[in-house]
Amino acid sequence: MKKKEKIRSKKRRKRRIVRNLLFGAISMLIISGFIMLLSFLLKSKIVKDAPDFQVDLLTVNEYSRPGEANNKIKGIVIHYTANPGTTAAQNRSYFEGLKDSQLTKASSHFIIGLEGEIIQCIPTNEVAYASNDRNYDTISIECCHMDETGEFNEDTYQSLIHLTAWLCGKFDLKPKDVIRHYDVTGKMCPKYYVEHEDKWEQFIKDVKDYINTYGEK
Repeated sequence: MKKKEKIRSKKRRKRRIVRNLLFGAISMLIISGFIMLLSFLLKSKIVKDAPDFQVDLLTVNEYSRPGEANNKIKGIVIHYTANPGTTAAQNRSYFEGLKDSQLTKASSHFIIGLEGEIIQCIPTNEVAYASNDRNYDTISIECCHMDETGEFNEDTYQSLIHLTAWLCGKFDLKPKDVIRHYDVTGKMCPKYYVEHEDKWEQFIKDVKDYINTYGEK
């Protein structure tokens, strides 16, 4: 009897061990699945489709395209051209001409024109002379405007939203990482969106909405 009882007891222990192992394995699968689901749900959406833009890079020179590599990108800086009525191509030509005129050091990675056209002037892995002490860790976008108010028209504005949303995804940034030149130096740039804080806040909201609507995980 004692021998049979020992055998039964041994079998019960084995069953308990098997049950515990199965329970542990199932628990791990459930936890792993939950973590994967949570990671997916928390993963930020990114806009994968870039807006149409013309690549017309500046000549490497010390006044507008130094050819230096930038650091890890931590932000996007929005500017206005301060030249009412001028086109993206004209502002690109101004930056290119600085190598000869040597008037100042200035440039931008992108320029958005009055019809929403976008010109890339500087590769995104290089420094642009646009945002002072943030030149090395930001991407700069210059926007054309019709008049002295500095307000962007609808075509310019919509291209700016798309470009900004796409760059956020490209560099793993959030809309909160999008700032004005004003936020770096106190300069009234982009003028209309410094003078009208509510319009700037609306722009950031529009970028968020664009990412939520057109972004993918």
